[in-house]
Amino acid sequence: MNAAKLVFTPLSYIGWGALKELLPEVEKYGPKKVLVVTDPMLAKIGLTDKITGPLEEQGYSVTLYTEVVPEPPVEVGEKLVSFTREGGFDMVIGVGGGSALDLTKLASVLAVHEGPVTDYLNLTGTREVERKGLPKILIPTTSGTGSEVTNISVLSLETTKDVVTHDNLLADVAIIDPALTLSVPPKVTAATGIDALTHAVEAYISVNASLTTDGLALQAIRLIARSLRRAVENGNDEQSRIDMSNGSYIAGLAFFNAGVAGVHALAYPLGGQFHISHGESNAVLLPYVMGYIRKSCVTRMGDILNALGGNSAFLSDEEASYRCVEELKRLVNDVGIPNTLSGFDVPESALESLTQDGVKQKRILARSPLPLLEDDIRNIYRSAFDGAVVEPE
Repeated sequence: MNAAKLVFTPLSYIGWGALKELLPEVEKYGPKKVLVVTDPMLAKIGLTDKITGPLEEQGYSVTLYTEVVPEPPVEVGEKLVSFTREGGFDMVIGVGGGSALDLTKLASVLAVHEGPVTDYLNLTGTREVERKGLPKILIPTTSGTGSEVTNISVLSLETTKDVVTHDNLLADVAIIDPALTLSVPPKVTAATGIDALTHAVEAYISVNASLTTDGLALQAIRLIARSLRRAVENGNDEQSRIDMSNGSYIAGLAFFNAGVAGVHALAYPLGGQFHISHGESNAVLLPYVMGYIRKSCVTRMGDILNALGGNSAFLSDEEASYRCVEELKRLVNDVGIPNTLSGFDVPESALESLTQDGVKQKRILARSPLPLLEDDIRNIYRSAFDGAVVEPE
C-alpha cells in the first residue's frame, strides 16, 4: 500500500443521549441567528423540537427550514443557499438523513461565496470553494449516509448526480444519537443500512484503502451485518440501533478516506433517471458489481465474508469470494429490497442511457480495483436487470 493521507474530523459525540451535547457546542460559537435545516416529516412528528426547543429557551433566534426533499435536485440547493445568504444566519444545524445533511453543508459554505451552486459542481463547475463558511453542526437521524463525517454534498441533475466537494464542507461538530433513529420506518432503515454497508465494502476494496481504513471498514461491516435485519424487524430494538449508528459512522470515516467505487458510480444514474433512493440504488447493484470485480479482490472478498458473519476457514479464496457475493445478495433480499432493476420498474430500454451516464462518473470509478470501462458498466447493468451475476469475459 502507498502512504495514505487520513482525515478524521469533525469533533463527534456518539452514543445514546448524545444530543445533550448540542447546547454546549452551540454556546462555543455564540451565534445570534441559527438556521435549522430538516425535512418536513421530522418537523411534523416533532423530532426537531428536541433541537429547536433548547436553543430557543436559551434565547437564540432559530429559524426552521423544512424544504428538503429526498435526492435533492440542484434547484433545491440553490433555493436554500439563497435563503441562507439573505437571512443573515451565523450558524447552520442539519437534522435528518443524508439529503438534509448534504444541503446543510452546501448552504453553510456557499452562503459566503458568490454565484450559483452549479458553478461549484464537480463535473461541470468552474469556481473553487475558497472560504470555510458558517459554523455547522450535523445531527443524523438515519444510520446510513455517513454525511456527517464527509466533505461531499450530492445533488441530482436531470439524469444523474453530481457533487460539490471540498474539505470546507466538513462539519464542525457531529452528534450521532441512536435514540433519534427509533422513528425511522423499516423501508428507510433497510435502504440506509445497505448504503452504510456499501460504504464499508467499497472502502475495503478501494485502491486507496489503508490499514487504518481497513480496520474501520471491517468493523463497520460486522456491526451492520449483525444488526440490520433486527433493526428492520424491530425499530425499537435499542442495541441494533446503537450498532447501526456506530456502523454507519465508522463506515463514513472509512469511505471518506478510502473512497467508494463502482457501486456508487453506477447508483448515481439510477437515482437521477428513476428517482430510486440512493440506498436502494446501492443495494440493488451491490452484489452484481462485487460479483463482476470479484477476481480483482478475491482475498479481500473472503475478509468481507467473515465480517458478514460467514466463515472462510475451510474455503479456498475463490470459494469464499463467491460465498461473499451470495451473502451480500441474501442480506439485501432479507431486508426487503428488490434485487433486480426490473424490481424497481427500470425498463430494459434504459440500460444504454444508464451506461452512458455511468461512464461519466470517472472520479468514483477510478477507485475500483478492476477498471470499469463502458462495456463493463453495460454488462453490470445488464446483469442487475437479469438478476444473474456475471464476470468479465
